[in-house]
Amino acid sequence: MSADQSRQSLNRRPGNHSPERPQKIARVNPIGESGCEEEENQRKGPIVTETKMNPNPRVQRYLIAIEYIGTRFAGAQQQSNCRTVVGVLEEAFHKFIGQPVSIFCSSRTDAGVHALSNVCHVDVERISKRKPGETLPPHEPAVVKKAVNHFLQKNEGDIMVIDVQSVPSDFHSRYKAQERTYFYRLLSGPEPLSTFEKDRAWHVADELDLLSMQKACQVLVGRHDFSSFRAAACQAKSPIRSLDELNVTEVVSPLSFPSIKEREQSNYLVEDSFATSLKSESEVSHVSSTITSQVEPIPTFGMRKQHRCFVVTARARSFLYHQVRLLVGVLKSVGTGNLTVNDVERILKAKTVAAASPMAPACGLYLGHVKFDLASDM
Repeated sequence: MSADQSRQSLNRRPGNHSPERPQKIARVNPIGESGCEEEENQRKGPIVTETKMNPNPRVQRYLIAIEYIGTRFAGAQQQSNCRTVVGVLEEAFHKFIGQPVSIFCSSRTDAGVHALSNVCHVDVERISKRKPGETLPPHEPAVVKKAVNHFLQKNEGDIMVIDVQSVPSDFHSRYKAQERTYFYRLLSGPEPLSTFEKDRAWHVADELDLLSMQKACQVLVGRHDFSSFRAAACQAKSPIRSLDELNVTEVVSPLSFPSIKEREQSNYLVEDSFATSLKSESEVSHVSSTITSQVEPIPTFGMRKQHRCFVVTARARSFLYHQVRLLVGVLKSVGTGNLTVNDVERILKAKTVAAASPMAPACGLYLGHVKFDLASDM
């Protein structure tokens, strides 16, 4: 079998279903949303939903946190003949427990979008492989994590389970989510993007004005009609959303390594630790700041010039389809000087996506965290 055929077969779910498997019915969203979260795959086939069922004492529901690099996924939601996050995860569970499962994600990220922590739930009935039909006690969460990761790493190695917890049978990873946090990485500078950063950030060749971007965030944060920041395919009944946090932070790129000057600075501080311990706190601060100010990049053959790294953070209970990427597109335009803060106010009031800047690419977007109140639901 070729490598391509193998990848395609990986996501083909078995046709035999267990008696406890939920049926497909029209879903009524309990929190009044249409399910049109940021980056959902709404145009790529039907979404599998759950019915309310009587709890089966033999079935254990697990809450699973996963991280993944979205580059080689066609999105999180299950799709036919495509490699998806849910498809790969269901295949790993199938190999682990020997029967098909259905996995439901709290956030259905789009193709190319990454996740530092996306959360899913799955129902598992542990049946003996030696004695078919015999039901065994549920696996401990640590066992589930280790076993599923074993099979995931035999795949592309771009997805991993980072946490597992047992939850009640009515706990739904999507509807119980209280808020979601997304991060967006932009790398600014004229140099071509590093091979190590390929498909991990949005490269902006122009310099970005951090202060202007932060002022634009103040216009957008809060409860607004975000019609100008949702894709035409969004199925949400209302464009009103409460954006609890939106900010831009300049950070050190995770791929930065210490320069010669920085290493010399570190060695100086260690070797002089005894001497500086005898000085006053103000003197030590002065010495440290003086050394830091002397750290200048030295043009050296074979050494890459670092980009400036900016991270946009967006936090809310739910997002409209493509909302975060459209917000980032506008913030980037403000940072480059193509838009002003007054322009952002105008775009927000226009209530049409046609007024917004081009949408930021998927490669820089990361689902950072999904918040739950697990204590009250256990």
